[in-house]
Amino acid sequence: MKYMLIMRTPEMVEMPEDVDFTEVINAMGAYNESLIKAGVLLAGEGLAPPDEGFVVDFDQTPPVVTDGPYAEAKELFNGFWMIQTSTKEEAAEWAKRCPLGPGMRLEVRRVTETEEFDQDNEYIQKEYEWREQLGTDRPVQG
Repeated sequence: MKYMLIMRTPEMVEMPEDVDFTEVINAMGAYNESLIKAGVLLAGEGLAPPDEGFVVDFDQTPPVVTDGPYAEAKELFNGFWMIQTSTKEEAAEWAKRCPLGPGMRLEVRRVTETEEFDQDNEYIQKEYEWREQLGTDRPVQG
């Protein structure tokens, strides 16, 4: 099963002054390395600050693009990991090992698999072809 670990931070949380950023990078690097060595990491990325992003609002036609930051955001989506584990409990164990500090959260969501949908659907069949073309449906090496 695939899971997305979504790093969330309240908008106002800042890194404490007494924290060495190199230590943060090293802890995160060690965590990533452990995911890789265990064969569960599929992908992971950090995100740029919200003022470099934008929102597409579909309440109107045509959709409206608004620059960040997002005033109504209570939590920011700061990065993610995609992992593949045998069970939900294993995904939870990996999530609990993430070196995040107070005020930060990981939301863990199962990623739906193509096999869960109506296999007679034209676009579900195309999804298999697209994944093969893109090389994105490779099994995890363990």
